[in-house]
Amino acid sequence: MQHTAASFFCALVLALSPEFQVQAARLPNVHVLATGGTIAGAQTSTISYEYKPGTYDVQALLKTVPNLGKLALVTGEQIANIGSYDMTAALWLQLGRRVNEVLISPDTDAVLITHGTDTLEETAYFLTLVTKSDKPVVVVGSMRPATALSPDGPANIYNGVAVATSADARGKGTLVVLNDTIHYARNVTKTDTTGVHTFASLNRGPAGLVHTAAVDWFEPMDRKVGSATEFSLDGINSLPRVDILYAYADMNPDLVDAAVHGGSKGIVVAGTGDGSMPTPVLDALTKAAKSGIVVVRSTRVLSGIVLRHSSGVFNDDEKGFVVSGELNPAKSRVLLQLALTKTKDPLRIQKMFYEY
Repeated sequence: MQHTAASFFCALVLALSPEFQVQAARLPNVHVLATGGTIAGAQTSTISYEYKPGTYDVQALLKTVPNLGKLALVTGEQIANIGSYDMTAALWLQLGRRVNEVLISPDTDAVLITHGTDTLEETAYFLTLVTKSDKPVVVVGSMRPATALSPDGPANIYNGVAVATSADARGKGTLVVLNDTIHYARNVTKTDTTGVHTFASLNRGPAGLVHTAAVDWFEPMDRKVGSATEFSLDGINSLPRVDILYAYADMNPDLVDAAVHGGSKGIVVAGTGDGSMPTPVLDALTKAAKSGIVVVRSTRVLSGIVLRHSSGVFNDDEKGFVVSGELNPAKSRVLLQLALTKTKDPLRIQKMFYEY
């Protein structure tokens, strides 16, 4: 009996110790889906900017992040290992399905995705529209390769996991975390070719800040995201072709004809100013819209809102156009591709641009 009492006393002391309590507390489970990019890149020379994206696999990336295991139980899976300039609709569908599969499991609390920065904002916006769980999904990347003198990837992964394990990250849709800043996928865009400060939410500002795992949230998202959207990947094997045409002075309307003849189901115009374009191009797009191709007026300008015109040269009601609002051309294309899996009605699609 004395031996039993002594054993019980020792066990009680151990259970009350801070070290045991920390170990006993359940750490959240975060599953990392890696797609390559600069964050997994390696330089060809230590004195050269040139590097190859997607050199390292997910396990190698996770090993570079100090103290990651104190934030969460992190597992990794390689979906692709490419430069994000090679991202495709097929990979979007694969990634979106895998995100939904992983989040169904009660053992998974959040998903982190590593991604190249060139098309990161498009992938993140796609995921915020098709993820059917309120569990956090966070996308991270880096502007410097893993072999750089001061790589930003490890810090972005660490902060990304911190955000993914934040209780307040639930229901916010897909989030983007780089350079100590949290962005909603809908709002963020890349603004600098090489600087680590490149990602910004120009019209609305960031969703929050994260520093050494401390997370501060700002304004909530007022558009439908995640499980609140009407989009689903069920039965979707491909996405409709949507082309983006960049507007400029003396633009040739033959570009519209080329998109139509190439099989476009939708055309997004990166217009000048408030979504404008030369008159011959406007006429060609009007003809395309009347033939059943959905035309969206966006803008090549970095910030601002493309407004729907009720009169004048851009009478969107008369021409059957959709306007992008705050969405830039790249994200307008993503939303239009998903919208076209539901309808070709420009009025219904316009409502989606207001909602998402």
